[in-house]
Amino acid sequence: MNILIVEDDARISDFLERGLRAEGHRVKLARTGPDGLARAREVFLDDPGTVMLLDVMLPGMSGLEVCQTLRATQVQLPILMLTALGSVDDRVAGLRLGADDYLVKPFEFEELLARIDALGRRGRLQPPAAPARLKVADLELDLDAMRASRAGVALAMTARELALLELLMSAPGRLFRRERILANVWGTSEDPLTNVVDVYVRRLRSKIDDGNAQPLIHTVRGLGYRLEAVPSA
Repeated sequence: MNILIVEDDARISDFLERGLRAEGHRVKLARTGPDGLARAREVFLDDPGTVMLLDVMLPGMSGLEVCQTLRATQVQLPILMLTALGSVDDRVAGLRLGADDYLVKPFEFEELLARIDALGRRGRLQPPAAPARLKVADLELDLDAMRASRAGVALAMTARELALLELLMSAPGRLFRRERILANVWGTSEDPLTNVVDVYVRRLRSKIDDGNAQPLIHTVRGLGYRLEAVPSA
């Protein structure tokens, strides 16, 4: 995914750039409000799904002004505001000016990744060229009908279970931490200390893996979960 970071604090921007590049994202940087505005207009022409991480306190032009100007000129990049201003009024101001999401500093990097993923999905304007179907080994998920099956046998699942399954199948073999799963599937309003992720993973495992010789859902103790077909030794 393409990401534009507009942040004047070199320590923060460097940390974000290294972390996001390590996750496989392509990153561009801007240090001032006017530069961020210009770069946002450029990347919108190339990739309107580029996620913009926009700091509020910027030299030359505030992040709020940048956001407002972009929206007034129909530049509809997904915008995640980053700020140390955490009051309700501050968050509401950013959202009313056209921001898609708001994250208060300091924040956990996993939460940032989850919010970027959510904005990236929301910002995709073109339908996928490939069939809307995910497949790992003999497990299939039809994204149009939202129906899952394994070895041709339909699996009865709730909407939340299907959302969790879609996330895990979207990147086979990738480790998803509990915090990231929670933010993607349940949203940021859920208590981060809840064990709801573990409960739902157990439900998925009982429906997908029980009775099958090849387990697909794997636990990485103390970290999270991944879904993949591991060859037999």
